[in-house]
Amino acid sequence: MAASIAQICVKNIRSFPLRQIDLVYQQTSCVCAFFSTSSPLSQPKKLKHVINYQRTHAEVARALRKKQNFLHHEMVDKHRASPLQSGTEQVSEKTGEAAPRDYRFVMPEFLPNPDFRYRDKILEKMERQDMLRRRAVIDIPEFYVGSIMAVTVSDPHSPGKTNRFVGICIDRGGRGLQAYFVLRNVVDGLGVEVMYEMYNPTVHSIQVLKLEKRLDEQLYYLRNAPLEHSTFSFDMQPVTLPRDAPVPVNTTKVKLNPKPWEYRWERFNLKGIEPLELTPKMEKGIKAHAKPWEDYDLMLKYRQKVNEDEEKSIMTEVFQENTRIEGERKSSRAVLRRKK
Repeated sequence: MAASIAQICVKNIRSFPLRQIDLVYQQTSCVCAFFSTSSPLSQPKKLKHVINYQRTHAEVARALRKKQNFLHHEMVDKHRASPLQSGTEQVSEKTGEAAPRDYRFVMPEFLPNPDFRYRDKILEKMERQDMLRRRAVIDIPEFYVGSIMAVTVSDPHSPGKTNRFVGICIDRGGRGLQAYFVLRNVVDGLGVEVMYEMYNPTVHSIQVLKLEKRLDEQLYYLRNAPLEHSTFSFDMQPVTLPRDAPVPVNTTKVKLNPKPWEYRWERFNLKGIEPLELTPKMEKGIKAHAKPWEDYDLMLKYRQKVNEDEEKSIMTEVFQENTRIEGERKSSRAVLRRKK
């Protein structure tokens, strides 16, 4: 049967020149044969052996053998209990003193980036240790945007090799060792702003002359305000607050200078400036750039904040370590007083 079909196909091949015809006849007693007009009839070629995808006993034994880069779950638990992992576990209120609820506003630079794409827990842990080690060297007090501060840094070009600047804090930001704050003051009738890296080794001391808050998170609008709101004496004496007293809030509203401004301040919904006289063009710009739906976007608020449990564990760790550093600093001062 197979031979007769092959002879019929060979006769029909002559009527189709310049084409390659593949004759495949599948039967138990037949194999695949290939015919071409450019070459004489050749012997049929057998197909290659089909791979058996079922694993043999040797392959199964090879797959189940112990791997060098694989840790058993008991070994993983052993490493987690190692002394090298001390400080990485979450600290509960039962094992240690918990941080106050508003402690994240006192030291916001210790909170990690809420964006998971830029998270690295090992790097964050090392940065917190370096930051606490730096705080053991110099005293970084509590301050907020609106506080009047004095910062002394090393300056090789000044006569005393140090430079002291006094100003109002108009911004505070950054995370980890990149934390910074900006001070503004008026020197010789010219507004001067200096940005300091909080954990820079060149910073000798940070002193808060007047601790207070403002109604806005940033005070860059003081650039377009009268200079009297940014003028502070370099000989200003510190203003002390009673112990355990709440931080006062300065509700002063600043009147901006006439235009031109550095930014379109009417679009920022600022609370620390006097009401502005809006023109129809300004009102149209406010409506075009307004985003009222953000007040109801729960996912946006969730992505902009760190997990509450993680935030609590980090702040508790920082609070306990900072309390220990302050205790050691007080004891060292008491020892120096006794020696005198």
